[in-house]
Amino acid sequence: MNMKKMLSFALAGVMALSLMACSAQNGGDSSENPSSPSSSQPGGETQNVDAPEAVTITSLNANKEPAELEVPYDPQRIAILDMASLDILDALGVGDRVVGTADTSLDYLQDYINDGIANLGTIKEADLEAVMACEPDVIFIGGRLAASYDALSEIAPVVYLATDTELGVVESVRQNAATIASMFGLEAKVEGLMADFDARIQALADAAQGHTAIVGLVTSGGFNVLGVDGRCSMISREIGFENIGIDAEIDTATHGNEATFEFIVEKDPDYMFVLDRDAAIQTEGAQLAQEIVENELVMDTRVYQDGHIVYLAHPAVWYTAEGGITALDIMLQDLESAVLE
Repeated sequence: MNMKKMLSFALAGVMALSLMACSAQNGGDSSENPSSPSSSQPGGETQNVDAPEAVTITSLNANKEPAELEVPYDPQRIAILDMASLDILDALGVGDRVVGTADTSLDYLQDYINDGIANLGTIKEADLEAVMACEPDVIFIGGRLAASYDALSEIAPVVYLATDTELGVVESVRQNAATIASMFGLEAKVEGLMADFDARIQALADAAQGHTAIVGLVTSGGFNVLGVDGRCSMISREIGFENIGIDAEIDTATHGNEATFEFIVEKDPDYMFVLDRDAAIQTEGAQLAQEIVENELVMDTRVYQDGHIVYLAHPAVWYTAEGGITALDIMLQDLESAVLE
């Protein structure tokens, strides 16, 4: 064999070893997960060889209590069973790591509902076999799947984040986004993503000052009032409408506490905010909230005559996705269009 051929074989061997090392560093053949980027850092950046293999975050456990959880650093395969977390991952630019997701009707997350991403069930009922089959490095869930925490933990670490009513929606989103960002080394992006929310809350708070409100949820043809301890709490806690629909010291049920329309007449609020649960979950054949609320009794009230009954325009976001960055933007838009214009 001449010298030229010997050099060619040697060069080919070096290249082969280099490719094998690259494949090992990125977790094997990239064809196993076509949606994952070829480099392990978002935006095509080269992975830092000094990056840790795992990081410890604070998440909720099966008992809905804060606990430390070790998760892989810069995970490449992500299973999503919580729309708020998917929203944050999308905003951070790492949505291409998603290999499976729960079904959703939310318009701004439809890019993740396709044949290339496994269907993992719903945010209320996970398909455990499908979750296992997509071989995730990490799984994200919300409160509706807390009972499945232990079963899912047998597959991969489970990140369970939630909105803390007392902390407030905006601050909860900020902290949850920071937690997720820390898993990818993207903490610096969070401040920019959250930049204008405080000012928007303040503008709404200025408009709400001195005004009373009832916050209600329409479901199965009935009207329930919501307090300051659950859904739509941002309207009272952060924006500052005085919620006169329920005693602040009394906990409200998951779907609010049942009320009559005479109750609205009696309370005579300045504003009424209405969440249409049936529209949010796409209940077939259900009446629209407006058809139920605007009866003879309510049409005789000041809040109706002043045009201050606000039907939250994106009920599915309020009901199923509170806690996401895009969700927060949409929720504030719903209030701004009704209160500031």
